[in-house]
Amino acid sequence: MSDIESTKITRDVKAIAVPFGNETIVPKDTDVIILQALGGTYTVVAGGQTVRIDGVDADALGKKVEELNPYINDPQIPLIDKIWAQLKTCYDPEIPVNIVDLGLVYDVAVELLGDDAYKVTIRMTLTAPGCGMGPIIAAEAKSRVAVIPQIKDVEMNIVFDPPWDRSRLSDAAKLALGLL
Repeated sequence: MSDIESTKITRDVKAIAVPFGNETIVPKDTDVIILQALGGTYTVVAGGQTVRIDGVDADALGKKVEELNPYINDPQIPLIDKIWAQLKTCYDPEIPVNIVDLGLVYDVAVELLGDDAYKVTIRMTLTAPGCGMGPIIAAEAKSRVAVIPQIKDVEMNIVFDPPWDRSRLSDAAKLALGLL
């Protein structure tokens, strides 16, 4: 979303304070400015505080709940492609680029558990070790991958070796961030 939009919260809604990662409530009738609407989540300014509102609460912003990657049930699409596509629906709330193009996902390993049931292990990092949103982003990535029907277990490992740097950005990320 490139245009900043103002709206009013229509009901009390849970949110996550950015960049600290603590849970808060944005009360009904609060005026908000929507800064970013990507991957089914909303980064807004509410009462002078930047917060992230989950897509399941889009109605509180007067928005429709988005269905992300409805093809996850398509048997023609390889499982690994579904996993990477789901990870691309996860965005840093302060950066308009998904975690894959940011270079935060280092590795995805898929292990067959039996009878079309799989465990996925994801190694990812953060742009900064002290990022308060890190656990939130990792939990979102885990939940997005876990909705794939064949996935029975998702393990998330946040690592800092090698440390993230700008060289890990994809060309798409560089373009979106004005670095190309």
